[in-house]
Amino acid sequence: MLKKYKTLFICGILIGLLPQAVFALDSQSKNTTITLAIDGDAKEHITESEMSLFLQKIPFPIYDPNYQSEIENDLMCLNKFQPCFLTSTVQQSFTVKNQTYPTISTDAIRSFVEDVARKTNIDPNNARLRFNTTTNEVEEMTPHTDGITVDVDKTTDTIVDHLQKNPTPQQTSLEISYAPATAKITSENAEQLGITELIGTGTSNFAGSTKSRIHNITTASKRFDGMVIAPDEEFSFVSILGPVDGEHGYKEELVIRDNETKPEYGGGICQVSTTVFRGAIYTGMKITQRRNHSYPVHYYTPTGFDATVYVPAPDFRFINNTPGYILLNVAMEGNKLIFNYYGTKDGRNVVMDGPHVTDRQPNGAMKTYFTQTVTDKDGNAFIDDTFKSNYKSPDDYPHPGDVAKLTSKPKNWSKKEWNDYKKENGL
Repeated sequence: MLKKYKTLFICGILIGLLPQAVFALDSQSKNTTITLAIDGDAKEHITESEMSLFLQKIPFPIYDPNYQSEIENDLMCLNKFQPCFLTSTVQQSFTVKNQTYPTISTDAIRSFVEDVARKTNIDPNNARLRFNTTTNEVEEMTPHTDGITVDVDKTTDTIVDHLQKNPTPQQTSLEISYAPATAKITSENAEQLGITELIGTGTSNFAGSTKSRIHNITTASKRFDGMVIAPDEEFSFVSILGPVDGEHGYKEELVIRDNETKPEYGGGICQVSTTVFRGAIYTGMKITQRRNHSYPVHYYTPTGFDATVYVPAPDFRFINNTPGYILLNVAMEGNKLIFNYYGTKDGRNVVMDGPHVTDRQPNGAMKTYFTQTVTDKDGNAFIDDTFKSNYKSPDDYPHPGDVAKLTSKPKNWSKKEWNDYKKENGL
């Protein structure tokens, strides 16, 4: 009899040591019980069914003389680390009942808050600037906006503390802890960026473009006009460009995709990436990622001096290797797209040689290369790169309604059949 009470006593003590916050929830309920807000502005709601996911059930053995089970006993009391094994008789060991004790799962709440943070965080936007060539001063185009970053740890602690103190669901509002995310470029610090003069220019000609293509070129260019690149910062064209679809103002136009030349939203954006690429070359930037188009495109002459992009890849990237900030400004003069790079000259000298054509095929396939050599003020070269381009035949990427032309002789054709085909198709 003594052992029986001892068992209940020890198990009762251990139960008493467990967290005391247990809240009764209807797992099917979708009623909002907690509103998460930022400065009183509701951002997220926690329903009763979601709160049920915050419970973690801890198994615990309970002695019950009216309960018989060998399986639960094996799991719960025939383990030397379980207290019931130390206090039970053999007969009593078969009357142990497996109970569960619900307690708050901090990990589950943290996971929920992390999801809230992903939806709530707001990135800061730097001010957009323009270089006034008359006054040689930087002016504000659009003001900066600050953002916010949710403090996941503090917000998790707030929810856990509330649930521990209020085990029964009730309507309430809790504040999300956050920190301000400050913009780096503002109108207040623009004059301290050291942007004092033109240090490089990239140009391209889009003559012959359709209205929708020109629209896409204009829309994409605005994403880059007025942006500032910090020293040693890597510029990513795709990251700044963002989504390309009708919702973001783009129209359908021809792009090279899936071995075809077909209409898609954003056709013509490569006019912008090519122009930015050319400006980066002439400014002496270190190019870290660049790919040529699949076949020569007349908008990007001279052939071999282009950069294709597509979200999410391929991307065009370079590093601002100057000692100061760089400002990109866009201009359009007739059919000419211009990207001006403003900053502070550091005495570097940039020499570009090419593009040179090393192979040209009757079907339009081509290979080219050019070199970029950049020397410092003392004449020491710190960039000496070669950019090779390998273009396939345009016939390999038919336009809508085109019949793809063969660029090599099928194995089951005779030489005469192949020669006749080339003659008929002007190959």
